[in-house]
Amino acid sequence: MSKKKVYGPDIYKRNEHGLLANIDYTFNEDGSVDWRSMVKDEFLYPNKGWFEARKKDVPKSIEGLKDNQLLIMLGGIKDLARLRGFESVYFKTSTESGYVTAKCRVTWSKNYESDNTLTHYEDVANATLENTDNFCAKFLETIACNRAFVRCVRNFLNINIVGADEIDKSNKAETGTSVKYDNLVTETGSLQNIALTPHMMLQKAFSEKTGSDSFDSFKDLLRQLWASNGYRNEEAKSWASFLDVPAKECRKILTAIKKL
Repeated sequence: MSKKKVYGPDIYKRNEHGLLANIDYTFNEDGSVDWRSMVKDEFLYPNKGWFEARKKDVPKSIEGLKDNQLLIMLGGIKDLARLRGFESVYFKTSTESGYVTAKCRVTWSKNYESDNTLTHYEDVANATLENTDNFCAKFLETIACNRAFVRCVRNFLNINIVGADEIDKSNKAETGTSVKYDNLVTETGSLQNIALTPHMMLQKAFSEKTGSDSFDSFKDLLRQLWASNGYRNEEAKSWASFLDVPAKECRKILTAIKKL
């Protein structure tokens, strides 16, 4: 028997678990929703910069590509947020000359993954004259908010595919290898002109070692270091981004990574 097609308000009805009643979800072994599998292919495309940086041809399709070789469109992030369900989205911006920082806070709806309570999650991003193109430079606040929203949604839902809005859109990126740091996108060709913070140095070392800039992947590395007694810190479980790692701990982890 075919499934009855739903229309209008019925599309958004949720069951007792907080999931949309008309959607077939995929679940992880621990019972949580596999949100990565819920990303529609129509919202994904090859990360041109990833392939060009390695002097490889850019694929014509996403078939067989890994998450770090893909980009996700803003529409895909919005679709994921709708699937998960949210109560509100709040932005706070800080503006300086040619530099805008945005913080996005999403209040997620109740569902079984959050013990049926409202959950607040925040993330930050920036937009500057250095990491946007000439067109986007006219809308720095909008770009910063889009980037913060993308980071907020995908990090909360454990999506390791970088959002298209997070990528450096500056013209300089065409002549160098793009490296995305936690709140900074720059090019390796101009790193000597940038004062690297301990957090950036840590993320750079991790990215060069593993080929990933995902903080979730970094947490996996911390678990490996814990198991091998290479590095242990009880506070690590509370870190949500590279910026949360104290400078002193960044240096200790850098030493541990170099020994791998």
